[in-house]
Amino acid sequence: MKKISIILTATLLLLGVSISSAKTPQTETQKDKNIQIFSVDNAKGDITAKSIEKAFNDSGLVVDVNNNMNSIFEKRYKHVHHKNYNLAIFHNDKSIVKLAKKYPTIGLITPLSMSIYSNDAKKTINISTLSLAGMARITKIPLTDPDLIDYAKLIDTAVHKALPNGVYLSVSHTIETANKPLVTEFTTELEVEEGSTYTEAKEALKEEFESELGPVGFLVPKSYKLQETLFKENGLTDYDFFDTYSIIRFNAIYPVSKEHPDAGAYAPFSLLIYKKKGEDTTHIIYPSIDNWISDLDITDKETVKAVQETQDKIKNILNELTE
Repeated sequence: MKKISIILTATLLLLGVSISSAKTPQTETQKDKNIQIFSVDNAKGDITAKSIEKAFNDSGLVVDVNNNMNSIFEKRYKHVHHKNYNLAIFHNDKSIVKLAKKYPTIGLITPLSMSIYSNDAKKTINISTLSLAGMARITKIPLTDPDLIDYAKLIDTAVHKALPNGVYLSVSHTIETANKPLVTEFTTELEVEEGSTYTEAKEALKEEFESELGPVGFLVPKSYKLQETLFKENGLTDYDFFDTYSIIRFNAIYPVSKEHPDAGAYAPFSLLIYKKKGEDTTHIIYPSIDNWISDLDITDKETVKAVQETQDKIKNILNELTE
């Protein structure tokens, strides 16, 4: 398989995230923040990750996976950082179809992710997701796109349903110039043998990719073949294939979540593999994981190392696959 190019998006202004303790409604001044955290008092313990999942489903957002990370962390690391900590992934079919007709990059946030976590001291329960600004930033879909706005509104409706009387925490950003690309993209031309199809060639690529993930600590909670299922069902025929992966590496999210539980807005991260009909190029693209460092204002050296290793490992795998 011949590697055509590795495209690294031009240097961008990235936003670092820090959370203050003040609670405020989501005002116009808060809507330009990349991460949003919705919080409510839960001293009685009535609200759980399962009740939040139901509220999301009832609001039109399908929760595909909702994992109790404390159970995993306890087994792997013999210690947990928070009273409760879940990572979940979710999506809305209608929004994805509408946006995919215009912007293949919607696959970079398909599925979306969230963290659900409890704070012992404050007796609160919190949901962290990408905001409209965060969704637009990763995908480069305009903030003014009505379908992206509707998608963000669905999330807002869901968090309010999940945490009645909840409020958005005040989020402050420090703007800094980053020297890392926002996304990492590879392009390649698949070799299609006589009598075979692009889809079959893609499946061979994916099998090799999946075989490389496990040995270096990655897991795939969920994968989606959207062209073969959702897109086909809705008359969208622009792609030969459009697949996304939800991917996580525990050795990254465990140390990051200690001081930054809201990192679940970024993890698991989504990786997109797609090819448009009539074009030779196959695109493989994911949000650059090392941007967590600036986005979440991570300063601990060992945590920074774990995040950077995660970016390097998956980049190296894809480098080899597209040679």
